[in-house]
Amino acid sequence: MTAVLFDFSGTLFRVESCAAWLRAVLADARVPLSEAELTRTARALEEAGALPGGPAPLRVPEELAAVWELRDQTPELHRAAYTGLSRRVPLPAPELHDALYERHMTPAAWRPYPDAAEVLRTLRERGIAVGVVSNIGWDPRPVFREHGLAPYVDTYVLSYEHGIRKPDPRLFALACAALGADPARTLMVGDDRRADGGAAALGCGVHFVDHLPVAERPAGLRPVLGLVPWRAAESS
Repeated sequence: MTAVLFDFSGTLFRVESCAAWLRAVLADARVPLSEAELTRTARALEEAGALPGGPAPLRVPEELAAVWELRDQTPELHRAAYTGLSRRVPLPAPELHDALYERHMTPAAWRPYPDAAEVLRTLRERGIAVGVVSNIGWDPRPVFREHGLAPYVDTYVLSYEHGIRKPDPRLFALACAALGADPARTLMVGDDRRADGGAAALGCGVHFVDHLPVAERPAGLRPVLGLVPWRAAESS
């Protein structure tokens, strides 16, 4: 194995909870909301799937179906999809929907998994190239910089920058080319079996982690350091 590709959300980082997301935006806007109402609204936003990186929508409204399917291909589509879902939930002020979307792109909204720095640092020390391959509509590089992980990442291949989404093998091929890595000696690590599993079509090994809250997954990445064989490795 000469290179490892990682997904961003649910793999290296986890976004804050819907309740924390809403609470932070309300505090910044100085909009009061009772605790009971905040809890109810956060639950409704979660069920709507309005938080990027959070739970998927229970149902995508018909009028948003087309933009939802293409959401990771441009920043405009990404914003339209998620603010469209958010606007299905009444908020105290209409501008809060855009504020919620802006909040999720800030480093403060994300936490790295406990073993992320250790794993990335160890790969760097071993001379193994590292790339981030993500279906996303915005630039996560500031999140990596703020949390001290940027020095360990050699390349970022992001769907919105190329107009290609995982599981399309072309996105993984771009990452391998940027790293000068042979796909047959490259491991893809992610939490989405369909999207991240697309690397297998290119000949990469694949290892899956669980998309859990940070406190519930203290060591999900450590198998990458040696316990996972690079050929089509998999874990539940």
